[in-house]
Amino acid sequence: MELQRLRDKLSALLPALNERGRRMVVAAEAQALGRGGITLVAKASGVAYSTICRGLKDLNSCRKLLDPTRVRRPGGGRKSVQTKTPEIMADLKHLVEPATRGDPESPLRWSSKSLRTLAEQLHKMGHPVSHPVVGNLLREAGYSLQANQKAREGTSHPDRNAQFEHINRRVIQQQRADGPVISVDAKKKELVGNFKNAGREWRRHGKPRRVRVHDFLIAEKGKATPYGVYDLSRNKGWVSVGIDHDTAAFAVNSIRRWWQRMGRPVYRSAKSLLITADSGGSNATRSRLWKWELQALADQIRMPIMVCHFPPGTSKWNKIEHRLFSFISRNWRGQPLASLAVIVSLIAATRTNRGLTVRSELDPGRYPKGLKITDDQMASLNIEPGSFHGDWNYTIHPRRT
Repeated sequence: MELQRLRDKLSALLPALNERGRRMVVAAEAQALGRGGITLVAKASGVAYSTICRGLKDLNSCRKLLDPTRVRRPGGGRKSVQTKTPEIMADLKHLVEPATRGDPESPLRWSSKSLRTLAEQLHKMGHPVSHPVVGNLLREAGYSLQANQKAREGTSHPDRNAQFEHINRRVIQQQRADGPVISVDAKKKELVGNFKNAGREWRRHGKPRRVRVHDFLIAEKGKATPYGVYDLSRNKGWVSVGIDHDTAAFAVNSIRRWWQRMGRPVYRSAKSLLITADSGGSNATRSRLWKWELQALADQIRMPIMVCHFPPGTSKWNKIEHRLFSFISRNWRGQPLASLAVIVSLIAATRTNRGLTVRSELDPGRYPKGLKITDDQMASLNIEPGSFHGDWNYTIHPRRT
């Protein structure tokens, strides 16, 4: 009966106290009960016999030595791992930064540096710690989880900045003359089908879209090859969605379709067309087919075509990348590109608050790879290299009929 009464009393009181309060209360109860009180209180409260004894010592001899605001005496509690093994931090840095130490034989140089892996290696070095402790040690030492940062561009061409300034002057001159200025490039190829697409969209909780586990090409659906044309002056975009190879013929035909659908109706008095493009891909500076197809386009529209290429390694400065393609990717994020019709519709639905609109059409044409342009064909081109870097800047004039 006495045990049950004591159990009810302590079970109602102890949960509301901190560690020191619980120790003092059970010690006071044991002292009040006299002989056998410690055993009785330990059974009723579940507090360890040794803890009650420490509480009795605090009551009898250490009242004045223990600060009322503290739970334990100074220095009490479990010692930190740094205190017990001061060398653990040096060993941890030895594992985390093998490259800075120049040690090619480090056990973690070529493996994942997860917390559990680090804890396992520290255990082998004589430091039995858990992975949460390893995380705390790393944070205390100023470490954090970080991704790679794209900051190294490699060697740059000595005329890189001069070419940027040249492109800027040509664009301004063309715009002042009310002529069309377009930025062109091919967007990355997309698998057509019920595949996972990067990003997220709002859906009812617990009902995500079900997509394929593996991103293997579906032969009957193939890939989509979007090639974009961005009008710098009007903030309008055109995207041809091809189903064949990304060749120079496909690129120039995309420009041709843009001119027929969107360019010619608004630039009726234009006397020339200026194209800014990368130095590689289907519109590369060294591509003979690119220049051959542009010559055919110039002959068709009866207008000179001026081309300015960005220096090698500077494709990110091409306006179409961050003024058109980035918004297309944002518009279709989280949505599987299930069919070509879906791709064309999502591209055409791209809009921005600054007035960007996009028109998109499917290009079912076939553009075989490996077409060779002979020296005689190149000699027939009516091409005029620019005075500054003629390999990057040139004008293709229409040939006389």
